[in-house]
Amino acid sequence: MDAFTFHNPTKIVFGKACVAQLGQELAKYGQNVLLTYGGGSIKRNGIYEDVMAQLKAAGKNVVELSGIMSNPRTEKVQEGADLCREHKIDFILAVGGGSVIDCSKFIAAVAKTAPDYDWWEHMFMKRENVTDALPFGVVLTMSATGSEMNNRGVVTNWELQKKMGGYGDALYPQFSFLDPVYTYSMPHNQMINGICDMLSHLMEQYFSLPETNNLSDALIEAAFKNIMANAAIAIKNPEDYEARSNLMWGATLALNGIMGLGKKQDWMAHQIEHALSAFYDIPHGAGLAIVHPMLLRYIFKNHVPRFVRFAKNVWGLSEDEYANEATLALAGIDALRAYFKSIGAPTTLTEVGIPAEALPKIATSSNRYPTSYTNFTTEDILAIYQSAL
Repeated sequence: MDAFTFHNPTKIVFGKACVAQLGQELAKYGQNVLLTYGGGSIKRNGIYEDVMAQLKAAGKNVVELSGIMSNPRTEKVQEGADLCREHKIDFILAVGGGSVIDCSKFIAAVAKTAPDYDWWEHMFMKRENVTDALPFGVVLTMSATGSEMNNRGVVTNWELQKKMGGYGDALYPQFSFLDPVYTYSMPHNQMINGICDMLSHLMEQYFSLPETNNLSDALIEAAFKNIMANAAIAIKNPEDYEARSNLMWGATLALNGIMGLGKKQDWMAHQIEHALSAFYDIPHGAGLAIVHPMLLRYIFKNHVPRFVRFAKNVWGLSEDEYANEATLALAGIDALRAYFKSIGAPTTLTEVGIPAEALPKIATSSNRYPTSYTNFTTEDILAIYQSAL
């Protein structure tokens, strides 16, 4: 394993009805709270009432920002930051999934800057470390991104057709409440997208150097199989508590920093998916289900032993059934794509309405940089897109 430094200050409160303890955490922070959430489903499923009861019990003044969309946009970040300045917000409480949390992270950051500060340029284009932000916490309602326990987030600039990631020491949530029951009411397609997202996070870390027999790779393989096993149960019975609890914690572990320790990591599948959703606003998990297997097909010949391990340890394939290691490695990737298809995720760009003629422009806009596994050109990215049609 490579050398590493690990630090994660986020407090996790996990379990059924854990939000009953939310007021105790809120009492540690200031009087004025910005409550952020998405399209309003939390008002239909009772989560809003639970959270508001805790805010009221803690004596907070609440300002609300609703309507945070999937692939949150710069305009929503700015709207939230303006509310923070106007109402002298002390604390932000994000109630939702990754999009709400990511948006809230950068609301917290932008609110601490001058009104004329070009935060998109500094936080996203230049990827400067965000070292100052309002404190914020999370009540998680969707298992997918792991944003509830990391210091990263993604925002879309629709005008520029750029979807970019930012990060910072100040972007860890102070706390995150994870009640698996709150995921019961997730729409089926969101659950599927979340499963694809968390598995992609694991693969971004697994398919990278070093390829020694290290603990991180073994943990990733175990998590990958656990997520798939519990996904099968949750798809049949969305209110199976054990399955939902394993998926919720699995998504958090997939991207809270632990799984990738000692690994260089890759993240190019995410970059080329971000370009797709910056143009067509498709769900992130759906885009990953389409592009990640095709990216792996594109690069596997340079790392055949790693892909053989994936085929054997994750998919249970036997080398006795294949002509050579390269064929076995490819079979493991095909098993991944078949799995995504079997749970109802899209596996082609055609399925999500992205035409072939749009791909050259999208490929040109995609972020790319050298990693331990990849050093893509625009032509490489275009070839991956075209293979996914």
